[in-house]
Order: sequence, then structure tokens, then C-alpha cells
Amino acid sequence: MRRIRLHVDIPLTVSESLALPDGAAEHAVRVLRMRDGDAVTLFNGDGHDYEGVLENVGKRTADVRVHAAHPIANEAPLPLTLAQAIARGEKMDWVVQKATELGVTNIVPLHTERSEVRLDERRAAKRLSHWQSVAVSACEQSGRARLPHIAPAQSLTQWLASLSDVAALRLALLPERGRRARDLEPPGAGAILAVGPEGGWGERDLEALRSAGFQALQLGPRVLRTETAGLVGLTALQAHFGDL
Repeated sequence: MRRIRLHVDIPLTVSESLALPDGAAEHAVRVLRMRDGDAVTLFNGDGHDYEGVLENVGKRTADVRVHAAHPIANEAPLPLTLAQAIARGEKMDWVVQKATELGVTNIVPLHTERSEVRLDERRAAKRLSHWQSVAVSACEQSGRARLPHIAPAQSLTQWLASLSDVAALRLALLPERGRRARDLEPPGAGAILAVGPEGGWGERDLEALRSAGFQALQLGPRVLRTETAGLVGLTALQAHFGDL
């Protein structure tokens, strides 16, 4: 039987009955066509799944009675940050979705020297909200009970300046021959992977990354698209140091 998981951004308590927020209620009732008595699993990002049953289902509303809670221990043991140059169209959605499924902890959308996508303040806020929704859906599907943090879109320079006290292993997809994931020392404090745009890093970007202590990660002899490269890098790191 299919298990329905819904994210709700509200506190959850066992033995209480609560009204589903509008978005979750509409999805349960109008999209999934759930009815009174149907089982549902809720999560709010606190690391637990809350089992419940639908009650008082209306045309666009529903309540849930929560009857059990249990911790979910499927977060990756290796904290991973993906700093991704913003890709065009739905490619960035793909990156956010798959990185969430792979267990990434943080996602940082970047404006780089050769970026083809430039977001003004209004569009950046709208895209951030959209990417957060993509991550929520990926958590619902993959069974994660904690949401990855998605930072606001920012310049590479601005992001690098924020890393002064971060001890994680710093990796980037650079043009020079780099080290394979299997040859790296175990990154006890986690790892950061920076991925450039469709046209590659510009010279100023490369200088800034190297000055900030980033070393090259090699992903094999073939040239990968930007929306593929970061996911392959995350997979390699998870396979060698995480839980894959």
C-alpha cells in the first residue's frame, strides 16, 4: 500500500487533532483524493515522522489526528554543501531535487562570472521559495524528515567570504586535473562542492576559489553538464565517505 507523506510547517504533537495547512490539505484532498480514515504521515523537519489519520475531510480542508511519532535516522553522516551556479530553466529544479534525494545538507545557488541566469531581488525571492518547494517534495518522496537548507542566491565572492570559519573539505570542479573522491582523506567536518555554470568558471572565479582553499575534484574523463556534475560529485563523496 502506498505511503503518503506530507510536509507541514507547524509543530506536531502525538494525541492531538490539527487542521492541515491549506497547501497540504488541498494536495491531500484534491490531488490525492484522500478520505476520512485514510492514513497519512506528516513531518515538519524536526527529524520525526508523525503517523496520523484524516478526519473531517471537506472539499479543500482536512484534519489529522496524530497517534504516533518516531525518529527517522536516514540523514547522511557526512554533512555536504552543494554550491551550484544557477542553471537555466528546469535544470536547477533537477539539481535541487536530486541533491535532496542524495542527502545534501545545504544548497547555495551562485551567480558567477559566466552565469547565464541573473536574478534580481524579486525573482530571487520567488525562485528561492520555488526551490524550497522542490526540496520539500523530494523529502516527501525520499523519506527524509529534515529539509536541506537552501541559501538565497548570491555571488561567488559573497559566498566565499562567508566561509572563513568553515572547516569542511573544500572541493570544486576546476579545469586542472584533480583528485578522485577515493583518494581523498575522510572529510570529518563535511565537504563543500562548488560547481560552475554551463560555460565553466571564469578566470576571476578560478582565482577566488583557489585563494579560498578549494582543490580540484576529478569526476572522470568525460565532460559533464553542470546539472549532472554536482550530482555525480555528491554521489562519489557519499559512496566513499557517506551512506551509499
